[in-house]
Amino acid sequence: MFAGVLDGDGAEGQRLAGIRLLTSRTAVQSNEVMTRNSLSQFLRVSLLLALCTLAAQAQNAPAETPKRETSTPYTGDLSIFESPGRDKRLHVDRVMEALSITQGKGVADIGAGSGWFTVRAARRVGSTGKVYAIDINPEAVRYIDRRVEKESIRNVKTVLSKADDPMLPKDAVDAVLLLKTYHEVSDPVRLLENLRQALKPGARVGVIDRNGKGTDHGVGRDVVIEEAARAGYRLLQTYDFVKDDGMDYFLVFTQR
Repeated sequence: MFAGVLDGDGAEGQRLAGIRLLTSRTAVQSNEVMTRNSLSQFLRVSLLLALCTLAAQAQNAPAETPKRETSTPYTGDLSIFESPGRDKRLHVDRVMEALSITQGKGVADIGAGSGWFTVRAARRVGSTGKVYAIDINPEAVRYIDRRVEKESIRNVKTVLSKADDPMLPKDAVDAVLLLKTYHEVSDPVRLLENLRQALKPGARVGVIDRNGKGTDHGVGRDVVIEEAARAGYRLLQTYDFVKDDGMDYFLVFTQR
């Protein structure tokens, strides 16, 4: 009799243990489902917030100014820049005075071409000064190298630059000239921005060009002033004596 009771109690205990185990497994599975659902919901909310943030940033970002059209850089015969009488027509000594180019100064000739201005600036700054002849055309760089060697000019360094970067050392120059070159620069604002680190305090940047539409080997005076302002420069002076050489303006800038 006692054995029967004990056997009955044992079966009942096993049944209750089974129920408890089943209940425990069901609870664990339920928790796992809830965890997965919560994680999925969290990921969906996070993704939605990220997309909203990106959309807001795109909406608030300033519109990129479209690049204006420019002229194709000259790659022809460089000797055409050596026309007789050009010194007088351009009033090159007045140009260098306006840029404060004197003995011992550092000068950059951007778009140096044949080196016409380079050699004149080199003679003016003397042995204690230095002139960087900068061009994106490898042939122009080789031409100037041969020229300064032939003319025994020792204070000129040629630089094969990038279209938007003159590749100058930091704090290297007191004066810069873009002579009949600005209208060919594909990204003038970026070029002027990259030039800034090379400028010494009070350095002057000159642009000599003629009015035009960008594609006709000229660019409007007001366009140059506006682009220079965007790059962090202010206009110091405007001259028109370069008209004798077929140019319309000579603008002199400094950093703001």
